[in-house]
Amino acid sequence: METWRAHDLLWVSGLPDGASMPAWADAAWLAAAPLVVRRASCAPGRIPAGVRGLLRSERHACEVDAAAVVRRVTPEVLARMPLPDFSSAALDALRQAAPLLDATGWAWGPTGGVGFTLASGLPVLRADSDLDLVLRIAAPPDAAQADALRAIAAKVTVCRLDLQIDTGHGGFAYAEWAAGRGRVLLKTDRGPVLTATPWEPA
Repeated sequence: METWRAHDLLWVSGLPDGASMPAWADAAWLAAAPLVVRRASCAPGRIPAGVRGLLRSERHACEVDAAAVVRRVTPEVLARMPLPDFSSAALDALRQAAPLLDATGWAWGPTGGVGFTLASGLPVLRADSDLDLVLRIAAPPDAAQADALRAIAAKVTVCRLDLQIDTGHGGFAYAEWAAGRGRVLLKTDRGPVLTATPWEPA
């Protein structure tokens, strides 16, 4: 059985749910733009997803039938794709971060606007776009690994870096964990949980 994870990008046959979409999500946009898997609970055979448009304000939550998925692209696949010829701060940051992330040995990939652009070719990146990344880290990092993460966060300076750690039980912001606050907000399929043990099932 296929396992869908947050940040996966999906192309589906037909409108999500057959339900009404906002005006900006017309048929041409939905044919070109992938849906983004989001963290939420669904009935078996259903996938929680979201539609994004060109603007930050254009977001729409929906569900899709897993049987309607015709293509899936993961962040890890996007990490291996050639980057577009055009330049942007977020893409320049990805060029800077990629070899550092590869050296960690963890699975990783771009999400957000960069991932969406790489997967679809649609022009959603702006001059002030962040670089959103997900790292799959299944156990708490040791001292050397924690140093590597700090080095990546320090060296990527051409735009804001939003590094999300996916523990397998949920995802949290690296910046929260690195700040040493004791607890982080772990986003799970059942909702957010404030926890000091993000690598343990909530």
